[in-house]
Amino acid sequence: MGNFVLVVEFEVKPGESERFLALIAENAKASVATEPGCLQFDVVRDEKDPHRIALYEVYRDAASFEAHGKTSHVEAFFAAAKPFIAAGKVTRFERVAANAK
Repeated sequence: MGNFVLVVEFEVKPGESERFLALIAENAKASVATEPGCLQFDVVRDEKDPHRIALYEVYRDAASFEAHGKTSHVEAFFAAAKPFIAAGKVTRFERVAANAK
């Protein structure tokens, strides 16, 4: 397969989860809709801690991810969401298998 995968974990400041989720949902939708190299963009929240939010992003390749970071919707997301983020962690992966219904 060889797709480029990014897992991003955010710790959102108390009381800001819903505002952050609205922004990241909009960004995820725009990424899949407008970027040919963005194959998947999931947003998930920790069941026990609503301030822990993670992204699972799949791109055709690393170049597609690099292009993603330069889009206006990503820049707008970070400009609006930065005040809500307490911490973040990014991990890069290579997709070696995919299974879905």
